[in-house]
Amino acid sequence: MEYTILIIGGNGLVGKTITRILKSRNPNLTVFTGGRKGGKTDNDLRIDVTDPSTFQVISDKKIQFIILSVNDKSDHVLRFAIENGIDYLDITKPTPDLVKAYDFAVQSEINSRIVFSSGWMGGIVPALVNAVAHNTDDIQDVRLFVYYSVKDLAGESSAHFMAENVAVPFHHYKNNQAVPIRHFLNAETFDFSFGIGKRRAYHFDVPDLYIINRIERVPNVNVKMTYNSKFITWLLGAFQYVRIFNILSLKERKMIFGSSGNGDQSVFEILVKGQSGFRKLSLRSSKGQAELTALSAVLHTEELLRNSHEHTVYFSHQLHHPLSLLAQLSAYETINIHTS
Repeated sequence: MEYTILIIGGNGLVGKTITRILKSRNPNLTVFTGGRKGGKTDNDLRIDVTDPSTFQVISDKKIQFIILSVNDKSDHVLRFAIENGIDYLDITKPTPDLVKAYDFAVQSEINSRIVFSSGWMGGIVPALVNAVAHNTDDIQDVRLFVYYSVKDLAGESSAHFMAENVAVPFHHYKNNQAVPIRHFLNAETFDFSFGIGKRRAYHFDVPDLYIINRIERVPNVNVKMTYNSKFITWLLGAFQYVRIFNILSLKERKMIFGSSGNGDQSVFEILVKGQSGFRKLSLRSSKGQAELTALSAVLHTEELLRNSHEHTVYFSHQLHHPLSLLAQLSAYETINIHTS
């Protein structure tokens, strides 16, 4: 397969993992790494997303596909990809930035495939929702429960997002109405699979709230998460309840959310409600969230390379047949999925 791919943010945790998985599965691909400091080889390019003047090397190297694994708040890379007809896959945007970028893209003239894949674990949740539903037109309620371990390897972007937004209200959806809420409030008990057991889970903002309601037209969407430490989960809820996050500096909030371990499992569970009742999908990545996010990005990339897709704007789940994506995830050696 002859294709030239650039991974911007390729020196970060997720970027390096994408490179490893992509090249191991597709050894004939030419893969460049883009970062602010460049590198020691010809395949290491100096690209700063805040400085479009560094993008000339993208044209010089005849890049055909950009994977963005660093948050480009000003959408400079998106604009460059659209203007130059380059395929583009973004896995990094928090909800407000995603909505802004998507609105810009759909109003632009598109001569490539522009794909937003910033949902939980690389944007696979909406496809898994459709995979387990008896009838996608009948879905009335989707609930996502996330188990996050502070022992897991974590990149800077997710920690910085939480530090910047933990005191900012976001929305979940009830009867197609956007309901303002805050992180780590309104706990409920959920019985997690894979031996985790019952945990208190709190409201949590991920782009899937917007995508499943606004794009997939599901009227009720809710996301809640818990930490592997029950004490940390309780403490964050207490901090939010008494509004301590509002008085902490950004530096102090980064210290709270910036921890990263040596690796642990990542688990999420999806409950889908239709007229016939609830169906549940449970997924465990034994190598953690970075591995699963990177694998999802690779599966989206392979789908774009191997199959014909029109030049337009997509959310990544729209590229796949849901059952095909489910099968590909299930076949990966460190992922365990079961439905009920």
